Amino acid sequence: MSHNPYDPVKVGIVSISDRASSGVYVDKGLPALQDWLCRALKNPLQFEPRLIADEEATICSTLVELVEAGCALVLTTGGTGPALRDVTPEATLAIADKVMPGFGEQMRQISLKFVPTAILSRQVAVIRGHTLIINLPGQPKAIAETLEGLKDADGHQLVDGIFAAVPYCIDLIGGPYLESDADVVKAFRPKTAIRSFS
Repeated sequence: MSHNPYDPVKVGIVSISDRASSGVYVDKGLPALQDWLCRALKNPLQFEPRLIADEEATICSTLVELVEAGCALVLTTGGTGPALRDVTPEATLAIADKVMPGFGEQMRQISLKFVPTAILSRQVAVIRGHTLIINLPGQPKAIAETLEGLKDADGHQLVDGIFAAVPYCIDLIGGPYLESDADVVKAFRPKTAIRSFS
């Protein structure tokens, strides 16, 4: 059995939906997040999945629990629009040590290439302790687009996805070294921060 040289990483994935959490329909968010991360990262991954309702207190307690469980990265999907029940950004900001506005700005830039309603999205990203927490869109297709960015027909990157910046951000907050698969998304690090595994 070949040994994986990369750091093991614990990742929290949270799908926030009143209807999916109550069984009205099948949740698509958690499988989409897990599938994308398994394609994008070379690290051994341990997932902490949660399917919860759009309740601010529940979202806050779930995020704090995942940070305390040692997740280096927590990705949420759902609850970021302007509807009255959409409170994911409020809950995320409520438990933050630092706000990372560049992530939300870039996600909206990417989504605007597809739909004018992207300006209604209120995704935020924050740091709590040694954990990066990012709110992603609700649709599996939009999740992949915002994480990977846009490529042309020849595979050249037109717009960078937000995940290109995630591994270095986690380096800076004292988390594990994430190694991405460049065919999915190429992580960017300054030359001095790149580790060799050869």
